[in-house]
Amino acid sequence: MTIKDLKDQNLLLFECLSGSKAYGLDTPQSDTDIKGIFYMPKEMFFGLKYIPQVSNESNDEVYYEIGRFVELLIKNNPNIVEILATPEECILYKHPIMNKLNIGMILSKLCKDTFGGYALTQIRKAKGLNKKILNPMPKGRKTVLDFCFITINYSSVKVKSWLTRNGVAQADCGLAKIPNTKNLYALFHDAEKKFNYKGIANKETANEVSVSSIPAGEKEIAYLFFNQDSYSSYCKEHSDYWEWVEKRNEVRYATNKSHGKDYDAKNLMHTIRLLQVALEIVRDGKLSVKRQNREELLSIKNGEFEYDQILKMAENLMLQIEKETVKSKLQEKPDAKLIESLLVEMRAELYAS
Repeated sequence: MTIKDLKDQNLLLFECLSGSKAYGLDTPQSDTDIKGIFYMPKEMFFGLKYIPQVSNESNDEVYYEIGRFVELLIKNNPNIVEILATPEECILYKHPIMNKLNIGMILSKLCKDTFGGYALTQIRKAKGLNKKILNPMPKGRKTVLDFCFITINYSSVKVKSWLTRNGVAQADCGLAKIPNTKNLYALFHDAEKKFNYKGIANKETANEVSVSSIPAGEKEIAYLFFNQDSYSSYCKEHSDYWEWVEKRNEVRYATNKSHGKDYDAKNLMHTIRLLQVALEIVRDGKLSVKRQNREELLSIKNGEFEYDQILKMAENLMLQIEKETVKSKLQEKPDAKLIESLLVEMRAELYAS
């Protein structure tokens, strides 16, 4: 089932602008994110073809089946709760049946952990040595030889350096596995090319070293260790990095490069936004999706703060959230039975005809 199917079959219950446009944080470069709610055709819902979610390829249009939506509402999932609290000007379509659900019955002290926990994941995303934006990788992939080492006494040297220093061509070498060891090999050299050795790696794109048939009586010239675990990790990182390059948002990437800070500023903007929303929920019992401090949040996104400054802001907000939660008049958690009964009413009405 596609988004077009939902619309063609009149299965939509709700559709809205989300993300930066709903938050009031959009700029001319912002994408248009859309969220929605649908119900399934009767025969699919009562049959074996239940579909909890439908989205487009870029995942900037996501629609939730009403049951899945309610399930996540009860858990106070931030993204889902924000859909229910969408500002009127961002609502594109609303079926009258959606009036059975209101934000008052959903907000609870759970939001302290759900919004706050989500904010902490944004902090983790924003900083770290493994952050792709901070660690560009060359397009050309390293080879097996880059992860091979020759053991010398109590140390080791890279096999490429060792081969150059000793005037040995890797193609003229043969390897024999050392029994009862992991990735350790005896290295033999056939300068006269008599034995048709396979080399250390038989081709540039090889993913493992080559083992040759070594004639009896031949004497090894060194011992070689292949760090296969490190090579495998590198290959995954290289693949992930270039997949990210192909799919990344170039405007966001350029912004992060230009402000010169070693963090993803958009992640940290959302950290502060989420914590501010959590504070308002537990303190005031209200959720305002559209933010009133647009300039402050955009200044964070533009990299106008140091990382430590933003961390301090986050810490202060978390302390306030903890304090306000203790005296909050909000329910401990949503009334799951009540909300489920409303879902049953909605389904009964939708499938009545």
